[in-house]
Amino acid sequence: MPEEMLDRRLLAQHGKQLEYFTIAWNTLEAVVALVAGAFAGSVSLIGFGLDSFIEVISGGTLLWRMSTDADSSRRERNEKLSLKIVGICFLALATYIAFESIADLLGRKAPQHSLAGIILAVVSLIVMPISSAAKRRVARELGSRAMDADARQTEFCSYLSAILLGGLLLNAVGGWWWADPTAALIMTPFIATEGYHAIRGEGYCHQCC
Repeated sequence: MPEEMLDRRLLAQHGKQLEYFTIAWNTLEAVVALVAGAFAGSVSLIGFGLDSFIEVISGGTLLWRMSTDADSSRRERNEKLSLKIVGICFLALATYIAFESIADLLGRKAPQHSLAGIILAVVSLIVMPISSAAKRRVARELGSRAMDADARQTEFCSYLSAILLGGLLLNAVGGWWWADPTAALIMTPFIATEGYHAIRGEGYCHQCC
């Protein structure tokens, strides 16, 4: 086997390992955020957790594309359908977060402090940029637009983590009850944009690996 082909196979395998890690992390992230958000009554944590769960589905679609030997035309149809479902989920999530955030602000509903949520946001802020950088390196070596787009999506998760952390810290340290629903409201356009692009087929799943 030529050395160049062997190197490419090793890079592709590394890319799959990164995707397995991302799916595992997002699963853990979703569970912790949803549980912590339910206990604290935090709409930003619940929204973050639901977003992570949708990211698991989205990441699984990319992993499937990298692994499947299915007929290309059938695979393309399945990818487009999966991407639209993911997009609809993101838009539904954005609508839910917007509604709950506005309701909490108008009702002056103060969430409890969440140490678990703060720790999760901090760890996510460390893990996601590292994962994104690793994916970009693999994408550059492979010339993979799909992996590069996935790296951007992982980077996008870092922004949500920063917004989440800001809201939770302002609520816990400053006593600003409105910071949590405001943080969730700030997340809304980011999530809605991601859903819009997915429905239009502009996500990573339809691109060449």
